[in-house]
Amino acid sequence: MNPRTAELQRKTHETDITVSINIDGDGHTDIRTGIGFLDHMLTALGRHARMDITLECRGDLVVDDHHTAEDCALALGAAIDKALGERRGFARFGSAYAPLDESLARAVVDISGRPCAVVELGLTRDAIGGLACENIGHFIASFATALRATIHVDVLRGNNDHHRAEAAFKSLALALRAALGRTDESVVPSTKGAL
Repeated sequence: MNPRTAELQRKTHETDITVSINIDGDGHTDIRTGIGFLDHMLTALGRHARMDITLECRGDLVVDDHHTAEDCALALGAAIDKALGERRGFARFGSAYAPLDESLARAVVDISGRPCAVVELGLTRDAIGGLACENIGHFIASFATALRATIHVDVLRGNNDHHRAEAAFKSLALALRAALGRTDESVVPSTKGAL
């Protein structure tokens, strides 16, 4: 089996990010974005997708959290895309539900080569732990773009925005774990013969 690992650096005037990924890891993470709640969400993503993720970002947080959240999503999605190589030998589709107490989220993923994101989180607060709630959905959309995947995430119910956001990331992690699951390495999971 070919290892599905990648390292990537993304450096702009707004952020400086290094990321390494092992799709077939054990869920070990070392996340340092400078935004505590984003670290928490990415730790949950890695743990429940069973991907090893190391990500460090030095961003322009003196401006706000937008560039850091967006660029971390782009770097992480691009690293997973790079680790997939020729896009052979994986399930392609995945879906999952995840609860967190009163909250329930659903994620559906198609690692299709066609970036699209539909994200309905229903968050009502302005921010959670230094991360603007608008940037939580934007993170998922940016991640889908760089991964070249279709991702739908819906929070179906819940009263607590922290729980709603965390359930969303956990359902996404479980859906990614299913979609990235290994199959026959010679097979491209598409009737077109390419993704």
